[in-house]
Amino acid sequence: EVQLVESGGGLVQAGGSLRLSCAVSGFTFDDYAIAWFRQAPGKEREGVSRIRDSGADIVYAESVKGRFTISSDNAKKTVYLQMNSLKPEDTAVYYCAGAHTIYSDYVESYDYDYWGQGTQVTVSS
Repeated sequence: EVQLVESGGGLVQAGGSLRLSCAVSGFTFDDYAIAWFRQAPGKEREGVSRIRDSGADIVYAESVKGRFTISSDNAKKTVYLQMNSLKPEDTAVYYCAGAHTIYSDYVESYDYDYWGQGTQVTVSS
């Protein structure tokens, strides 16, 4: 059974930091791209970042470049999203997702086969 389980969300003040984790099981970790998406109330889901090939390929959305860092620990089958300098507009449910084949140069949901349940991130002003 494929599972992606997010953790690490919470409430933080603007300017603060959080680290999200995505623990993966049920597929060969090295063969998949893992991405983070987010969805705020009333807004469309947005691709935040992806990582594949043990970090050889990393993509960030413009809105988080320079503030967020994605990384992976292949031994633990876990992908992390370090989020610094958080802003109220970063408030959303954050999801991780897995894709065997990537077609897009960006982080697009249509590439992804498996999804986690999400973790809430709330940034207060």
